[in-house]
Amino acid sequence: MTTVAPPPTRRRSVLGWIAVGVVLLVVGGIGAALSGLGRWNERDALDPDSAGPLGARALAQILRQQGVEVIVARDRGTAAEELQAGATTLVLPDAPALSDGAILALTRRAADVVLIEPRSRTLDLLIPGSKAAGVAPADTVVQPECELAEAVRSGAVSTGAVYAPGDSSGMSSCYPAGGGFGVLVASSVAGGPADGRVAALDGRALLTNEILAENGNAALGLNLMGRHPTVVWYVPGIADTDLQNAHPSLGQLTPPWVSPVIVLLLIAGLAAAVWRGRRFGPLVTERLPVSVRAAETTEGRARLYARSRDALHAADQLRIPALARIGRALGLGAGSTAAEIADAAAARTGLDRAVVHGTLIHDIPRGDADLVAIDARLRHLEDAVHAAVRPERNPR
Repeated sequence: MTTVAPPPTRRRSVLGWIAVGVVLLVVGGIGAALSGLGRWNERDALDPDSAGPLGARALAQILRQQGVEVIVARDRGTAAEELQAGATTLVLPDAPALSDGAILALTRRAADVVLIEPRSRTLDLLIPGSKAAGVAPADTVVQPECELAEAVRSGAVSTGAVYAPGDSSGMSSCYPAGGGFGVLVASSVAGGPADGRVAALDGRALLTNEILAENGNAALGLNLMGRHPTVVWYVPGIADTDLQNAHPSLGQLTPPWVSPVIVLLLIAGLAAAVWRGRRFGPLVTERLPVSVRAAETTEGRARLYARSRDALHAADQLRIPALARIGRALGLGAGSTAAEIADAAAARTGLDRAVVHGTLIHDIPRGDADLVAIDARLRHLEDAVHAAVRPERNPR
């Protein structure tokens, strides 16, 4: 049994699809790696041990040089334990994995709270009525324009996010810009000591290593965080959560209308496949190979040439096999040109060389009559060649 190899075009097509799949996998892997690097860079943001551009190690070192002890707590239990040591300042970034109760349990232990990445939920929880109010115009340096001593000593800064103050008593709103204020300070902590306070500012725009030396950023961070001898800098971890459903499923995260829409799309796709799909008829047996008589092929080609009125092409179909037969009769090789065959036929038969060249090569037919004439001259020339090659077969 003979195994038939697949056609080269099909093999190339399969290899092409494989190459496309490999390229997509490589691009996806590179994208995933870059995305992962981006996530790790985000984890270093406002980390007091990070020396990267988004870290806050420079501010932590300045606080230590001023005699303030900076304790980095990377879980909620450590932060709660360190806050019991006395008058302390809690530096609290955004902690979406903590419930309101967990956040209040930490802030009640602190004398001061500095929110360095506040969101509307945390603002409303610790400074009731306050909320995020957008972002100040880029590269806009503003003065404190308030009576808060720490802000007045710090001078002008370029705020990032701004906040709308609530109606709490003892509220100080500093650095007005873009429809809000860059720093909010409320003179009480929820459940904390009477002399405690909560400050809120955009730490990414003021306290990171790459911009701490600009304007009064370093002074503002030092003045707000250095009021007490100890700073507990809480860095929330991924697993540091008290939420009951911290890892919801995909079905819980999607809106309720998504599942019906997916089912409807699947039904529509199936209906379209049935509607537009190819329908195969019954199997038909056929005897292979199919034999086609040469006369039928010749007649079919002749009809095509006649329909297209391509007399020259039809003449070539008569001349090419005639040249091959005459060349074989004269003993010429397969590589002989048409001119060489014509010269040899003229020399062997004694016919005029120009006539032989015109019959085999040069004469251009103008219509069916010329084709009939060329066919007759070709037959006459072949007979003459055969008569010259084998004269004994032609009686005199």
